Amino acid sequence: MTDEEEKEKEQENKMLLIDFIPVTITLVCLISQIVLTFVKWNNYYGLDYVTYLGYAVWALSALFGIWPMITLRRKGGVKKGDSYMKTSALVQSGLYAVVRHPQFLAGIYISLALALISQHWVVIILCLPVIILTYIDAFNADKGLLKKFGKEYQQYKKKVPPLNPFFGLIKLIIKRSSNKKNKPSEK
Repeated sequence: MTDEEEKEKEQENKMLLIDFIPVTITLVCLISQIVLTFVKWNNYYGLDYVTYLGYAVWALSALFGIWPMITLRRKGGVKKGDSYMKTSALVQSGLYAVVRHPQFLAGIYISLALALISQHWVVIILCLPVIILTYIDAFNADKGLLKKFGKEYQQYKKKVPPLNPFFGLIKLIIKRSSNKKNKPSEK
């Protein structure tokens, strides 16, 4: 290995370490939210309907957390026995047609769900670092995916938002309706 290659490898290792800081803080906040919600402040204000809404958001987070594992295994060109994250093909269908990082969004939804279930101000405040740091982590993931998939990922980034499912759904609906209009009608 040349000196330049060694320096590049060392720089990559430093970048990986820096990239783990937001993830670590996010996990600490989420674990704190879980403990505080289920050990100390469950349904703090007694607003049952808010608690039920929290559990519904939690279920939604499970969808955004688990479905990508199945999708990436099926459509991502993952070799048998490898992690679902070791994709060789860019997946742009299913949830990935709505948001680029559905599992990061699942983390945000879990945090919001815990705030709704708990209803305590400390748990609610802990949502802020989770949301902000998850956006930073998604930005870092985009850099890695751009490096891995190149122009194809650049085009995908233009079409699909990183974490906003509402905007992603609107864009998808508009795209599909314009595709239907542009198709010649069959007689």
